[in-house]
Amino acid sequence: MSRHQPIFFIALGLFGLYCIEFGVVGILPVIIDRFSVTPAKAGWLVGLFALVIAVLGPFLVLLASRLRRKRILIISLLVFAGVSVASAYAPAFDGLLWLRVLPALFHPIYFSLAMVTAMSLYPKEQTTQATAHAFIGTSMGMVLGIPITTWVADQFSYQASFLFCAAVNLAAAIGLIISLPEASSPQRLSYGSQLAILKKPALWLNIAASTLIFAAMFSVYAYAAQYLTQQTHLDARAISLLLILFGVGGVLGNLLAARWLSSNKVRTTLLHPIALGTAYCLLYALGSPTMPSMIAIMLFWGAAHTSGLIVTQVWLTSETQEAPEFGTGLYISFINLGVTVGSMSAGWFIDWMGMTGTIVSGLLFAGLAVLVIGTKVLLDKRKLAHRVSGVRVA
Repeated sequence: MSRHQPIFFIALGLFGLYCIEFGVVGILPVIIDRFSVTPAKAGWLVGLFALVIAVLGPFLVLLASRLRRKRILIISLLVFAGVSVASAYAPAFDGLLWLRVLPALFHPIYFSLAMVTAMSLYPKEQTTQATAHAFIGTSMGMVLGIPITTWVADQFSYQASFLFCAAVNLAAAIGLIISLPEASSPQRLSYGSQLAILKKPALWLNIAASTLIFAAMFSVYAYAAQYLTQQTHLDARAISLLLILFGVGGVLGNLLAARWLSSNKVRTTLLHPIALGTAYCLLYALGSPTMPSMIAIMLFWGAAHTSGLIVTQVWLTSETQEAPEFGTGLYISFINLGVTVGSMSAGWFIDWMGMTGTIVSGLLFAGLAVLVIGTKVLLDKRKLAHRVSGVRVA
């Protein structure tokens, strides 16, 4: 059976997962009216989800790392589907809120094992392409999850938006049952040997860079619709179209980044936050009601934004080869921390200086990411020089 079939269903599961995490944002106004809660309280549907991942993600992945991947992937998808059905008919807001905890617990497990499984289906020299193919589902879920669930709720019903997520995850589970081969039992790494990677200073520099890049990404993306509305004065229909084009640019950006990472990982990683900052400068300087220029800006911004997924994943996990599942768990935990830090920081800047504050916050974190990546590169060069000089002396 072609390896592309399980990759498709792995990516479909990632799409369904991110529809669950971010899709609820599109129906928050309906939830606020339905359950008579404040916007701040409704926001916990997103905040609690991210908090559970950030705090517990690495340890949940550590516990799951010694189990059969196929079985856990399928169980995770069935949990996502079941919780989505239960959420559609939750009678009270508190019940809906606590239902978010269960998929948040399985989120880092599915994400981590999905990435490791995708890479195992390809030869070692093609693992970056495998990651890029799987990340198509992630990028589509992160970018299109909100407009799709919003459209389903508008066209059909509030319940239908949750049932759509359930159907996607159920289809992914069935696809993996049929197409994913039974892998041999994973290597039984001890928990101590996996936790030992946390002693590596180089890993913490990569974690810091990945967290800062995501803080830069979500400083602006978290307020994208609001920024476009206030600064470009485009109507809701035009903004929806631009956000879809943002997603198209994101898919293309992921595939291009995978190719560039394969040829030069360090240069691609260093250039990424620079490209992100360039996109923010273009958005600030050239954002206008003129659709042709906005289409070009959104395609470039989408490519720069979404390629951050694969760039940060490859960069961080390059220092976790000894414990790949745990390393990916660390990745998903810290990028969620970046999402939280970036969106909160941008909110403070907006309160201080208006909507342009979101651009300032994004540029600040992008600049810090460049500094951290540059520091890591310089330290690696020094280590290499010491090794070479040591060999010569010997």
